Amino acid sequence: MSQLQIVLGDITKMQVDAIVNAANTTLLGGGGVDGAIHRAAGPKLLEECRTLGGCSTGEAKITHGYRLPAKYVIHTPGPVFHGGKRGEAELLRNCYRNCLNLAQKAHCRTVAFPSISTGIYRFPLAEAAKIAVSEILEFLKSDCGIETIYMVCFDPITENAYQKALQELS
Repeated sequence: MSQLQIVLGDITKMQVDAIVNAANTTLLGGGGVDGAIHRAAGPKLLEECRTLGGCSTGEAKITHGYRLPAKYVIHTPGPVFHGGKRGEAELLRNCYRNCLNLAQKAHCRTVAFPSISTGIYRFPLAEAAKIAVSEILEFLKSDCGIETIYMVCFDPITENAYQKALQELS
């Protein structure tokens, strides 16, 4: 039985098959969760990312996890929020969908997501949580082979937003 679990914690410590990196389009590291993942994985992650030629917003690319407890890192650049009139919601949906498709292709059974685009990209948290949860729940309806998807929240405010979205949508 596939399931979504909302947890409070540090995504770089998750013992899962794949963690998702809320990357920028260069895939060369940055601030927030992106910088934390690159620091925890070590320099070989950056070396591999340099070979990928970047990644468009809403798309996803997969690398090894190196020094992380996760086997893979799935990188996805989320949309910068500009008021919601530039297709940001659909781009955010694509982030989750494309990451899950890559995880499925890599035979991952467990995947951990951060809250994509809700930090410096300013996507409204409640709206982002609903998009993430609805996309994940929809994916889990299919026979995807993924057993557990974790939404790893950095702080209690984020955790509460995802718990609320899960209650409303399940």
